[in-house]
Amino acid sequence: MLENVNVENLILGPTFEEMLHPERIDPQVRRRALEAMRADPLDPINLYNITWKDPDGRIRYEVLPEELTGVATPIVVLYSKDFPTGSHKVGAAYSVLVEKELYGEVDPAVHTLVWPSTGNYGIGGAWVGCRMGFNSIVVLPEEMSRERFEMIEFYGAKIIKTPGSESNVKEIYDKTWELRRADPNVRVLNQFEVMGNYRFHYYVTGNTIVELADVLQAEGIGRGKITAFVSAMGSAGTIAAGDRLKQVWPDHKIIGLEPIQCPTLYLNGYGTHDIQGIGDKHVTWIHNVWNMDAIMCIDDLECKMGLQLLTEEAGWRTMIDRFGVPEAKVRKMAAIFGISGVCNVLGAIKTAKFYELGRDDVIVTICTDAIDRYHSVMAKLTEQYGPMDEVEAAIRLVSIFHKQKLDWIREATREERARWHNLKYYTWVEQQGKTVEELNAQRDPAWWEAEQAKVAEIDERIQEARRLQAGLR
Repeated sequence: MLENVNVENLILGPTFEEMLHPERIDPQVRRRALEAMRADPLDPINLYNITWKDPDGRIRYEVLPEELTGVATPIVVLYSKDFPTGSHKVGAAYSVLVEKELYGEVDPAVHTLVWPSTGNYGIGGAWVGCRMGFNSIVVLPEEMSRERFEMIEFYGAKIIKTPGSESNVKEIYDKTWELRRADPNVRVLNQFEVMGNYRFHYYVTGNTIVELADVLQAEGIGRGKITAFVSAMGSAGTIAAGDRLKQVWPDHKIIGLEPIQCPTLYLNGYGTHDIQGIGDKHVTWIHNVWNMDAIMCIDDLECKMGLQLLTEEAGWRTMIDRFGVPEAKVRKMAAIFGISGVCNVLGAIKTAKFYELGRDDVIVTICTDAIDRYHSVMAKLTEQYGPMDEVEAAIRLVSIFHKQKLDWIREATREERARWHNLKYYTWVEQQGKTVEELNAQRDPAWWEAEQAKVAEIDERIQEARRLQAGLR
C-alpha cells in the first residue's frame, strides 16, 4: 500500500477516526499531546490535538442565548479557538498534507509546499507543514489582517503577498502557477481543490455534529436531530459537514452563506468585502452544490460591528445589564467569535426565520476562529466610526441580530444547483486545468460518495506507516 513512500522521513499525526474520537489515540501519545498544548505549542505532538473535543472528550460547543439571537430556535456553535492554531482550518491542512504524503506525492526531503489561502488555511498550513518537516510558503492577499501575517511567520513559513483582499483568489492562483512552473519540486496544496479538506469536514466535523445532537437532547435541547447546518463558504470545506448530516437526516437543510458585497452564487456577482475567510469569488472544486438547500447573503459591515459588540466592554455591559444575558455567556462569546463566526450566526438567524423553525428544532453553525486575529480590524472600525458606547451597542444588538432581515435569500431548485455547478467551469476548466469530463462527473452523487469512502483507506495507510516506522526503530 505504501510502496512509493519513504516512511522514515514522515512525521505522522492522527487518523480521521482519532480526530473524531481522540480517546482512541494511544494513551501515552494523548497524554504527551495534552501536556504540550500549553507547554510547547510548536511540538509536532500537537498534531494529536486536532479535534473538536476537549481533554475530557466533550465537544466544544456553545448554545447562544435567545437574548442575543432574538429567535426561539436554539442556535449552537462549534468553536475552533482550542485547535492548535486557533482555527479548525488546521485540521483541513493536516488532512490534505498527510494524504499527499501517504500516496507518495510529497516528501519533506524533496518538496517545498505552497499553501494558497486568505488566512486560516495558510496559518494552518504554516503550522502543519513546518511541524511535519516541510519548507512551506503561504500565498495570501496583502490586505488580510495583520495578525494573520504575524502568525504565519511565527509558525515558520515564508509569505508571498498578492494584490487585493479576501475575494482576490484569482491572483493567488496566478502566483501559485508561477511558483510551480519555476521549481519542479514545488507542490501546491490547494484547499479549494484537494479533497482532503472536504474529507476532514465530512467525517470529523460532520460526525461530531451528529454526536452533538444526542448531547443536546440530553440537556433538553432539540429532539436528537439537527434541523439545519449553516456555513459561509471560503474553500467550502466546512460546509461538507452538511453532506454527512444529510445522510443521517435526509430532510436536513444545508444553508450556504456569502457576503452581500460579493454574491457569487446568489447573483453571479463579484466585489471586494471584509468577511475574512469566506466569499472568494468563485465556486470551489470541493463544494458539493448539489446538496445545498439555499444561499443567503450577509453584510460584511454588520459582521464586523456584531463582532465588536461581542468582544468589547460596552457590548458586554449592554448584553448583561440591558438584555439579561448571563455574564458567563457574555465572557464565553467574547472568546470564541471572529468575523466569519458572526456571519454564520446571522445566517442561522435568517434560517430560523425563513423556515419558521421552532424551539424543538436545532441549528448548528461554526466559529472558525476568534478575536485574536482581528484586533487590528476592530481598531480600524473604531477609527472609522468612533468608539462604541452602550447606546450604540444596544442599537447594534437589536438592528443586526434581532432584526436580521429576510432579504438576499435564494432557495435551491434543480436549475439553481445546475447554475452553481456550471460556474465551476470558468475557474476549474478554463483556468486550473480540469476537464469537462471531470466536472460533469461531480453531477453524480456516487462521485462524492467515493471521495467520502477514502477516509477508511487513508486511516489504514496511516496505521501501516506507523507499523513500518516502528519496525525501523
